[in-house]
Amino acid sequence: MTAASLLQGVRVAGADRHLLPFGDEPVDVLLSGGRVADIAPHGTFDGQRARHTTLDAGEVIDGRGAWVLPGLWDHHVHMVQWALAAERVPLRDVTSAVDAAQKMSHAPVQADGRRVGSGYRDVLWADAPELTLLDAATNDVPTYLINADVHSVWLNSAALRREGFSEEEAPDGVLREADAFEISRRLNATDPAVADVAVLQAARRAAARGVVGLVDFDMAWNADAWARRTAAGFDTQHVEFAVYPADLEQAVQRGFRSDDPLEGDRTGLVRVGALKVISDGSLGTRTAACFHGYSDDPHNHGIVTVPPEELHALLLRATAAGIRVAVHAIGDRALSNALDAFSATGAQGTIEHAQLVRHADLRRMGSLGITASVQPQHAIDDRDAADRLWATQEAIGYPLGSLRAAGIDVQLGSDAPVSPLDPWHAIAAAVHRTGDDRAPWHPEERLDIETALRASAHRGTAGNGGVRLGGAADLVLVDIDPAHATRDELRTMPVRTTLLAGRITHHSARTYGG
Repeated sequence: MTAASLLQGVRVAGADRHLLPFGDEPVDVLLSGGRVADIAPHGTFDGQRARHTTLDAGEVIDGRGAWVLPGLWDHHVHMVQWALAAERVPLRDVTSAVDAAQKMSHAPVQADGRRVGSGYRDVLWADAPELTLLDAATNDVPTYLINADVHSVWLNSAALRREGFSEEEAPDGVLREADAFEISRRLNATDPAVADVAVLQAARRAAARGVVGLVDFDMAWNADAWARRTAAGFDTQHVEFAVYPADLEQAVQRGFRSDDPLEGDRTGLVRVGALKVISDGSLGTRTAACFHGYSDDPHNHGIVTVPPEELHALLLRATAAGIRVAVHAIGDRALSNALDAFSATGAQGTIEHAQLVRHADLRRMGSLGITASVQPQHAIDDRDAADRLWATQEAIGYPLGSLRAAGIDVQLGSDAPVSPLDPWHAIAAAVHRTGDDRAPWHPEERLDIETALRASAHRGTAGNGGVRLGGAADLVLVDIDPAHATRDELRTMPVRTTLLAGRITHHSARTYGG
């Protein structure tokens, strides 16, 4: 990739503008060694650049009044699953089980003999997935429909047989939680060469949306995969990869510690992330662990998938080894269990999702210094389901504003493929709390635009990124000031240029001089 040495005529966006004396006036940003070397009024470096002998010999980018802000991170991605989603039949818009089955009846058969679709949301369908319905539509071709939340998979009889499940184990053809994750793992276990190409293509699309970093929660041993990808030329984003409980001992034995660079990665882009623990289910599959029952099934309180004593042991082991933790906790009961474990073990890290939070646990979470890793687009996608299924819950649904008011740091992500890998979707959802013409859903939980932008940079509001002297030259140039953008303008924000340590990973309307 080509390096840049100077951004000319750009304006600083977000909270960073208040830290500089230039306001909205155009500035020039000098880059050197992958960092911001200087910021000065536009034109300051005209005729003087040759004197800065330590600067990289790179291109001069004429910003033409574009807005510059810190490069964006997606703090929750299942990278291979997201990359492969482009090759699967999209089911996001199907409105019934009948509609989904019919769509899969015409789906192409993949090279491995399977039909695979993803993204359906049966939580608000009038009908329900049935094995006989899917069999009638798809016959003997093994057919798999992955729920948008990935916590359930609907299979026909041929697929059940292929995967070693009986119809007695799944009379409706639906596998949930651990069984569903195992099916997804098998579907994702494609030829590494194929998967790596798909990941590289997805990463380039992410760079075109201003993404400079990813937190990868793929349910696999990710260390070897990322070493292989960087050796093959991946260099578009920083990556922090997770370890799952089944591989925790391997990670400890290899000396992994959070934030350490991945051994053998010559790019310096990949680092060890957190231990990921999935402690409950999801709203859409009605398995998120809650203190109160679901409105349409009062005896169902969801599922605690990792018992408290096991969760305690995992967090203790990871913390002793220098590995932070990321605990998936959607329901309020799961989140309360997670906070108990954090408190008892001294673990540090994140609660992933935090979609139902008791008021008392807001205070606990704030005092423990745990970051909430949240996906604002989920609130938009789930508002109707939450209003119906969690109508009797007393905790706060999909909090954002309440988290910040309690002093809790937040970082934003997509949970791709659950939502698209596009931080601008998350930012728009956080700020506006609606995705259509309806009024904002619980507008008291909005974030202001400056907070949403900070939460979308590395480590979110707990991070120290920014357009500042000495800061990393992980930057993005956009054509609209986010502070004055409408909801739709935020979602479709025109990204002109993305820089990773001063290297150009994406550009459009290229008008560079120098």
